[in-house]
Amino acid sequence: MGTGVCYIRLLALAFAMLVSAVNARVAVMSIDLGGEFMKIAIVKPGVPMEIVLNKESSRKTPTLVAFRDGERQFGNEAQSTAVKFPAKAFSYLPLIVGKQFDDPQVELFRERFPYYTMKKDENRGTVLFKTDDDSVYSVEELLAMILEKAKEYAQDFAEQDIKDAVITVPCFFNQAERRAVITSAKMVGINVLQLLSDNAAVALNYGVFRRNNFNTTTQYYMFYDMGSTSTTATIVGYNVVKTKEGTRVESNPQVTIKGVGFDRTLGGLEISLRLRKFLAKAFNDQKKTTLMVEDNARAMAKLLKEAERVKKVLSANTDHTAQVEGLLDEKDFRSPVTRAELEHLSEDLFDRITKPIEEALKVSEITLPEISEVILMGGGTRMPKVQEILVKFLGRSDLGKSINTDEAAAMGAVYQAAYLGKGFKVKKFGVREGNIYPINVEFEKQKTEESEEQARTIKRTLFGRMNPFPQRKVMTFNKHNKDFGFNVTYSNLDFLTDEDKRSFGNLLISKYNLQGVEDALTKNKDLAESKGIKAHFQMDGSGILFLDKVESVFEKNDTEQENEKSTWSKLGSAIGGLFGSSGSNDDTKVEESPDTPEDSASTSNDSTEAEPESGSSNDNTDSTDGAGAAGEKKDESGDDSEGAEEQKSESETETDQEKKEEKEEPNENESQEKEDLKGDDKEKKDKDEKKEDADKKEGEDEKQKAEKAPKVLNIKEDIKSDMELLDVLDFTEEKFKEAKKRLTDLRKVDKAKVELQKAQNELESFIFDTQDKLTQEDFEKCSTSEERENIQQKLSEASDWLDEQMDAKKSDFKEKLKSLKDLTKSVMKRVAELQERPNALEALRSALNQTTVFLATVKNLTSISGAEALETESIFTPVEVETLEKVIVETRKWRDDMLKQQDKLKDHEDPVLLVDEIAVKISALDREMRYLINKAKNYKPKPKPKPESKKTDSNATDEKTDGDDGKKDDAEQSKKSEEDQEARPPTEEDAATSEEGKTDEKKEEEKDAEQGKTDTKSEEDDGVEKTSSGKRRPKQKRKNKQTVDNKDKNEEPLELDAASEDKGGDGGEDAQHTEL
Repeated sequence: MGTGVCYIRLLALAFAMLVSAVNARVAVMSIDLGGEFMKIAIVKPGVPMEIVLNKESSRKTPTLVAFRDGERQFGNEAQSTAVKFPAKAFSYLPLIVGKQFDDPQVELFRERFPYYTMKKDENRGTVLFKTDDDSVYSVEELLAMILEKAKEYAQDFAEQDIKDAVITVPCFFNQAERRAVITSAKMVGINVLQLLSDNAAVALNYGVFRRNNFNTTTQYYMFYDMGSTSTTATIVGYNVVKTKEGTRVESNPQVTIKGVGFDRTLGGLEISLRLRKFLAKAFNDQKKTTLMVEDNARAMAKLLKEAERVKKVLSANTDHTAQVEGLLDEKDFRSPVTRAELEHLSEDLFDRITKPIEEALKVSEITLPEISEVILMGGGTRMPKVQEILVKFLGRSDLGKSINTDEAAAMGAVYQAAYLGKGFKVKKFGVREGNIYPINVEFEKQKTEESEEQARTIKRTLFGRMNPFPQRKVMTFNKHNKDFGFNVTYSNLDFLTDEDKRSFGNLLISKYNLQGVEDALTKNKDLAESKGIKAHFQMDGSGILFLDKVESVFEKNDTEQENEKSTWSKLGSAIGGLFGSSGSNDDTKVEESPDTPEDSASTSNDSTEAEPESGSSNDNTDSTDGAGAAGEKKDESGDDSEGAEEQKSESETETDQEKKEEKEEPNENESQEKEDLKGDDKEKKDKDEKKEDADKKEGEDEKQKAEKAPKVLNIKEDIKSDMELLDVLDFTEEKFKEAKKRLTDLRKVDKAKVELQKAQNELESFIFDTQDKLTQEDFEKCSTSEERENIQQKLSEASDWLDEQMDAKKSDFKEKLKSLKDLTKSVMKRVAELQERPNALEALRSALNQTTVFLATVKNLTSISGAEALETESIFTPVEVETLEKVIVETRKWRDDMLKQQDKLKDHEDPVLLVDEIAVKISALDREMRYLINKAKNYKPKPKPKPESKKTDSNATDEKTDGDDGKKDDAEQSKKSEEDQEARPPTEEDAATSEEGKTDEKKEEEKDAEQGKTDTKSEEDDGVEKTSSGKRRPKQKRKNKQTVDNKDKNEEPLELDAASEDKGGDGGEDAQHTEL
């Protein structure tokens, strides 16, 4: 028994720990990772969706990390370092994450920021930044530091640990760039729930607050985002779709990315750089120094900061003045700039503004009139010239500006994080992104021994352009009987610019080698028929493609049911076949393609057999059981529908179509028959009816054949697959652990720095505070001159030591602070006692007064004299009263004695009357008084004994007890008797009673009792109703009561009040009053 109880307790403890662990991780966050700034949002219990403030109380934080004196800096502190030491502050890192060193984007980055020392990673071919003589960091490591700081801000704001996050990235990020961002997050312990494209996050945020505006009809919107580093135009469709949530089918809104156009280099940064160049030329033209400003990195960093400021001002003003103090060689710079000059500098950039819109319209096949609204995003769209060009191109009078351009992406991402997290119940709003870059699978066709055909490369489209994801697809290799491999590559990138094409290099993403194909075929060769090698691909919600699994599939017919048939059943089938009752065997077998694994989000219906690319062999030996090029342009309802619908093979689709046509023919014949029935003869009608019967019979025969078709069993053998990345190599396990350790060490250094600074500040603050207090009046009273001089000397020595100790440790500062506190402890205590003692004594006096008054009240309650004392129970016992009185007396005596002793002492001597002791006395008084108060509140007096009631007849007593609790008096009964006499006609019994005399009360009671018995017997004989007192009920009342009794015989009738009977004999209002 004891063991069972212990086991239950352990289970309860484990459950409590599990619940606390879940609650500890319930908060989630989002990070909008922009090129210039990042925005952070959280969701936690009590905080639905909120932007996180950094330590400077700003709603956005620079995407920047700086190194100075061996320490890391973030936020505004890093921005200051970026101006003074630009080579030590690393910004705009998302531009080159996941890029090779010779990538065009990396070359452009070096051109824009020439002061960085960059080198090539010989193992991975990526970019490395040199921070000092010894330290070198990869882009992923630097980005991880920024993400870690975002996580720290979110945890401080939420006041709990946060690990789950949704991170936004540009929609045009390819596979390598997306993998690099996830790697950076993993380095600092962030669990990435999803990488959400920034355009999808904005569209989600827009739709969440307008979910009631959408229906099953798709509504199209365009989001034009001109940010700091790039420009995108996105066309999305909102509609309501049905989704299966467990066993329920729900209707929820969904946003689908229909088309995307982008320009990776068109943004506010390019305009700022051009304005910086303009300001540098203006400074050189002023000839204030012989030095060239372009040769000084610090001066160029100052000009870039000023160019950013002037650009923002010119968005609202037509002219402004740029000014920088001590720009170069201690020379100030000042120059006027107009909006017209800024627009002239960016004239060629304005020609590229509409290109993303044209591309988005082209790929989505949606026209401008179909778009409900064009919504602006990004700081670049605040420029008047940009808005003017967009209005003219779009042919609209105004543009949508209804969302917060700085925070929309972060808020949309945090909504998705709450939906994907496990701690919140969120209304579903589906998100279907579009694949930007088409992806193919390439493999070599295997030659047979008999074939002399040369080996050739076959290409299959796995994910076409704008194919929705998340999604899973299956590719089947039908004629491979040996181990083989295939490549996953980008394809059809003609829509990109030449510079963007160069970023992809050799277009290869990865290579897969399959092992165990021949062994699987050999193992199942004699058991079942091979249906090919099926490779299951998945593009998850983050847009990253990977191979889920590979399996070799075999099929065989299940003959167990046929073998289990009895001999008579087989004989009956054979005899039936002789008379033509059984259908002929069909050589064509209808096969179902393997089920595409259902995705957690949704599965598109645009899955058809992939077609080979132009120039490749149109061989049907290999097929893709998923969405291919032929299925990219299906109807909107097909793209937006959710649910894992089974994909059918071509033969099955054709058979279903034939059946459908056959079923439609009778309907057509029937409609035609109705139209021609008046003019046609009966022979034609009979002929049509016979044909219809034949069709029905044929359909029934086909149904019987389908029921008798043998069951097909699938046999699956797992195939081992090895992957090799060919675009940008990931970190090896060893390198990843090494990078993670470096970040952990840097985190420890930062923490030690914060603690050291805190200890130093505490010591410095104590020194200055104590020096100030020594001159105050109370401190002079409570200390001698020798004590003050000694303390002052020690404080001065500590201050000098603090200025000299540049490399002191945290422990040194703490020890010094402890020694000073010990030195001043006695003086501080005397001062505190002197300042707090009057208030404490006043509180004690008030407590004594309250308890004294309360004691007097208690004594009055316990000293009731005479008969009341015998009848009343005392609330408090004598012991309780004496205890309270004793505490009051002792406390008053203690106070008086201690005051006398304290008055004999001087202020600089240690006091005997302490504030803490006074607080203890007050607590004792309060405790005793509250005990008695609570007892009085909860006191319940004992019930008094009930007086004996007079004897009456049993019926009357029962009725009075139920209705009036036996409290009616004799006068009330007499009044009712008189009213009863007036309300009914006189009877013989009444006359007899009247003759005997009504003044004799005892005789009347006996008569009434006898009359009650007589009435009861009379009612049984003639059905005349009487009241409980023995009097006849009026006829009208009897009639009403009979109606009630007939209506519900199970209910006990209510006794009507006699007075109401008199007043309401005819069933009026007063008759409704009843007496229970």
